[in-house]
This record gives sequence, C-alpha cells and structure tokens, in this order.
Amino acid sequence: MLARTKCFALQGIEGVPVTVEAFVSGGQFVFSMVGLPDAAVRESRERVFAALKNNGFTTPTGHVTVNLSPADLKKEGAAFDLPIAVAIAIATRQVKPMDTSGILLMGELALDGRLVPVRGALSMVIAAHEHGMREVILPAENAAEVQAVQGMLVYPAHTLYEAIMHLTGAAPLLAQEQKSYQEYRDQRQISYDLSSVRGQAGARRALEVAAAGGHNMLMVGVPGSGKTMLARCLPGILPQMTLEEAFETTRIHSVAGMLTPGSGLMTERPFRTPHHSASMPSLIGGGANAAPGEISLAHNGVLFLDELPEYSRVALEALRQPLEDGVCTITRVRAHTQYLSRCMLVASMNPCPCGYYGSAVRQCRCGSHEIKRYLDRVSGPLLDRIDLHIEVDAVPLEEITDSKKGEDSATVRQRVEKARALQLKRFEHAGITCNAQMNNKHIEELAMVSSQANAVLSKAMEKYQLSMRGYMRMIKVARTISDLRGEEEISAAAMAEAIQYRTLDAKYWSR
Repeated sequence: MLARTKCFALQGIEGVPVTVEAFVSGGQFVFSMVGLPDAAVRESRERVFAALKNNGFTTPTGHVTVNLSPADLKKEGAAFDLPIAVAIAIATRQVKPMDTSGILLMGELALDGRLVPVRGALSMVIAAHEHGMREVILPAENAAEVQAVQGMLVYPAHTLYEAIMHLTGAAPLLAQEQKSYQEYRDQRQISYDLSSVRGQAGARRALEVAAAGGHNMLMVGVPGSGKTMLARCLPGILPQMTLEEAFETTRIHSVAGMLTPGSGLMTERPFRTPHHSASMPSLIGGGANAAPGEISLAHNGVLFLDELPEYSRVALEALRQPLEDGVCTITRVRAHTQYLSRCMLVASMNPCPCGYYGSAVRQCRCGSHEIKRYLDRVSGPLLDRIDLHIEVDAVPLEEITDSKKGEDSATVRQRVEKARALQLKRFEHAGITCNAQMNNKHIEELAMVSSQANAVLSKAMEKYQLSMRGYMRMIKVARTISDLRGEEEISAAAMAEAIQYRTLDAKYWSR
C-alpha cells in the first residue's frame, strides 16, 4: 500500500515542502530510502523501526520503499523520523488510511518512541503556513518556539503513539494556546542596565547615538575602563524588536540549533561575543552544510568583537561585505544559501600591546614600532566602515565611589525609540528603518543637511583627508544626532559632534 505524509526540509532559514511516500509490497524484506537523504535521514530506519515496535506497532515485512520528494533536494536532519513512521504505519495498514496532506509532521524519534526536539521548527511552521497548511504535530519541547505563529493549530506530542492516535481520532491532542507578540514583549528582561556604568559620560553619549541610528562603534581605551560593560548595555537601550524582527532572529538561532528546548520566541536583541581565536567560517558562516556564522546570529542585534586586533586579519576582512550589505552569502560544494546579517558591529581594543599608550593613569612601555604593528592589524577599509570611534580612559576614583547612579537603560531607550520613530517615518517608502542603512540616494534626498553643516563638513574633509565613505557616514551620524535633538535639518552643532567621532583614527592610525 502507498501512503503519503508532509514535512519540510531546511535551505538556510527557509522551509521547502517535502512529501514523504512509503510503499510496502510483498516478498523478502528489503528497505530502500531514496530522495537524497543525508546520513541522519538514512539512519532513521533504525530509529523508526524501534519506535514503532516499542509503541505497540509491528515493523514492516516485505519490500519497503521510502521516497522523499522532490528527489533532487538534499534532505538533512532527523525531523523526518515522525512523518516516515506515520507513513509506514499507514502503508502497512496498522492504522486506517487518512488524509494527512494538510498536516505538517516533524520530530526526531528516540528508540522508545519519544519525540525529540529538532532544529528549525519555527522556519518549518512558518513555511507550512505560507503553503496553506493549518495543522502541525511536533515534539512538545518545540511547541514554545512556534507559539507566536498565528493561524496554526499546534499539537504538541510526547510520543509516536500520541501522534498516531491523534491522527486516527482515537485520542485527539489538545492544541496549544498561541501567544500574541505583546505577551512576549511584556516578558522581556534587560541583562545589563546602563545605570551600573560609572562615569564615562562621553562613551555613554556615543552609545546612545549608536543605538539611535544603528551605527557601528569602536572603543579604544586602557584595560579595565569599562569597554565591555558599555557594549553589554547596548541591547538594553535598543528599541524593542518588532514581530518580523523577532521571527527573523529566532529562525536563524533555531536553524543553527542555538535555542534551548522549551524556549519561546526571542524578544531580547542578540548579543554575540565570539572569542578572538574565532575562524573566518565561524564569524561569517560556512562548513559543509553552510551553517550561519556569528554575524548572522547577531542579526537585529549586536556583534561585539573584544580585543579587535587579536582577531585574524582574514576573519576581520571577511566582515566587510556582510556589514555593508546586511546579507551574508555562503557558497559551498553541497550548499548555497543566504543569511541576513544586519547587525551593529561594536568593537573594543587597547591602544597598544601594553594597553596604556596615551593614558593619563599609567605610562606606556611599548616602542613606536610595536604600537604601529599592533594598530596595523586593523585595516583602514574596516575602520572606514565603523561610524563612531571613541576613546575610553580609566574612570577616576571619585566617580567609581560616587553613590549617585547614572541614567538607567529604560530612560535612554525612550530617547532612542523617539529618534527611531522619526527615522521610520522618514524612510516609510525607502525600504530601510534607520539612518545607518541609508545609501547615497537616501542621503541626497532625505538627510537634509544645512548649509552651515555642509561648511563644517567640508573643512573636516580637508583637515582629516577622509574617504568618500567616511564623508557619507559622518552625514549619517549627524542625521542621528539631529534626530535625538528633534531637529528637522542637520545643524552645524550636530555635524561637529559627528566629526568628533571620526577623529580618533588621526591620533592612532596616522602615526
């Protein structure tokens, strides 16, 4: 007998429909699986047969053929176990024939028939909804991950037996109650609050400007000056994610297997901190199956590179294109996919190997050649893509011991959200959401630079010999500062502050 069930395969973060066909005929026992299965899918035979037997069903006899259609699409992962088991149970007439064409089945099977959570559940459920399917049976530990998808009846199952009894109508499962995104947003918690940062008024201001416009930022300063703490506070002052952003971010983390079982939709913006020994594929993405890298896992959030010069030159240079385009294209022999990578790059570094060049606290013990070689590990083109360069010095003792706290993250976030609201209105028909995403055309048509600001910018270009990219990025930062001030046009004062954030490379990299 022939039986069919429905599942989805993953290509990047997109789900592609797959029909699982099982055909059982007489004769000597032979099991064949076709349709470009990988090793994990081929091994499903052992898991499926053991699960069927341990859940009160019999293993098939005769010639068993399982086809995963379309045949030219690579099938990866263990999510096909459940649809294969159900198709075999129907094909061997152990349950009555039924129409499962509108039901998405997914789940890995343990040998005792338990349903084990799989990666990419959210992507598959969203894809199923887009293809007109309205029901899904999945492992109970994946249920929270898809709880925000509206218009789907989600049936969490713990075992293969529960799933089959639901399909036959003998013991229907209860559909879980779906959540609105507002309920998720109300549960958001800030990991690091800006009120815990002592002193550093200039760095706090730069952090606010970066958050308001989505700008990249570099902090140069002595060890222990609070660079890492400032960076960790950044997600807390960024605007809350929209539902679309939350879906994008959660799908990437789900496909990468980064979500803990039972966790729901991500509402806090990601903050990724790869170690400086990270390779280029781990930052950009890659491997045999073109998995997402750190820059994609930081999508809609922050990628923090601590000790920037310690990263390999090859890995840092590979960041240039994804930072510019907001998309990372991964091409391998067996896979080709694209991952979104629109994130804020925040980097920190010491000014020299010993960490105290230019410090008022301690004397530097490095020679000029050592300092130059250390700083030259960060290339000019990469620096050019970082909008704000700030210097962070040691915090004076009186500010450390001062009992008065600075502004908290919630207060700063209100100003950031107000500035972002102005940008959303300005870019309503431009297809972008913040100032950092503007291209040359947007700048010409929407930046609104005053004549006084233009004059200030022209003088700065002559003095610091900045590139065309630096010129455009200063306008973007000045536009953000004007938004924080509530000014319609970019004023000379806003432009002067923006220029101030681009002068640090003249101190360190023009030696």
